[in-house]
Amino acid sequence: MKLTVHRAGCRGHADHGWLNTWHSFSFASYYNPDRMHFGALRVLNDDTVQAGMGFGTHPHDNMEIITIVLDGELEHKDSMGNGSVITPGEVQVMSAGTGIQHSEFNHSQANEVSLLQIWVFPDKKNVEPRYGQAKFQEEEMNGKWRLVVSPDGADNTLWIHQQAWFSLGNFDADTKISYQLKKADSAVYVFLISGELVVGSETLNQRDGLCIEQIESGIDMKTNQKSKVLVMEIPL
Repeated sequence: MKLTVHRAGCRGHADHGWLNTWHSFSFASYYNPDRMHFGALRVLNDDTVQAGMGFGTHPHDNMEIITIVLDGELEHKDSMGNGSVITPGEVQVMSAGTGIQHSEFNHSQANEVSLLQIWVFPDKKNVEPRYGQAKFQEEEMNGKWRLVVSPDGADNTLWIHQQAWFSLGNFDADTKISYQLKKADSAVYVFLISGELVVGSETLNQRDGLCIEQIESGIDMKTNQKSKVLVMEIPL
């Protein structure tokens, strides 16, 4: 098993006042030739948006976009006619396909909103744009993996145009965890939302990422502290 750590403090960073953002991969003004993407995983942005502020209407095409709200409320509007407020525990997916325009704003006038926005290269281009949003209860993630994104919508998940599986889990301290691959030749990117996690010879702290390649079948992990973990299984 090959492990490559992306420490939280080594990510690209920009503080625009209204937006404090960290980039695990090259994005906007952050360019790192060694961090262009990891397989089909192109973007992993860790954003905090100030009250009442946000991203004005802007375009996307031929990308699968997954948004996970960690804290606060994110208001979304798009050219497909969708309008919603995404809250913690909710996940949003968009297949940009032939092209969409959307805006994202902090719905609150008093509190920050914290979110992860993730882009995945699609396995087919120029599809009809589509939108999905779902709520996943915390108890579904306590002490186990809850699959939230998949290629086929199995187990009441959201689906995207890629052989990719996203799972979230909340684990107590001193817990042994195993993640089993859904597809034999996949790679895995682990993003530690909070806590402390040991994978092989590496110890991850809050907001660290870990690229895992050459996986035989499963990945064994152990929590040193209570941890919230996002696992993204993607084609390499």
